[in-house]
Amino acid sequence: MTENKINLALQVLPQAEGKNSYDLVDVAIKLIQQSGLTYQVCPFETVIEGKFDELMNLVKRIHQQLKNNGTEKLMTYMKIQTVFQEDVTINDKMRKYK
Repeated sequence: MTENKINLALQVLPQAEGKNSYDLVDVAIKLIQQSGLTYQVCPFETVIEGKFDELMNLVKRIHQQLKNNGTEKLMTYMKIQTVFQEDVTINDKMRKYK
């Protein structure tokens, strides 16, 4: 696996009886914010920039924390962009829209 930065688009759809799904999504976003990784929250998903292993570890922590916060069912959707020869950055893709 490459040591270059990749982009991971992460969407979590937690469900729990008596809990607001948006509040549970906020739990996931808080972990992303605390990770120190570059990220961009979007309406349907959050894009995170980092090395493959650190991103997969973050996804694992998000799953565990959502479970700990009462999530009973969780759908997780991920998209990964990798360029093996160089870093993939959010800024490279978004620069022309700023």
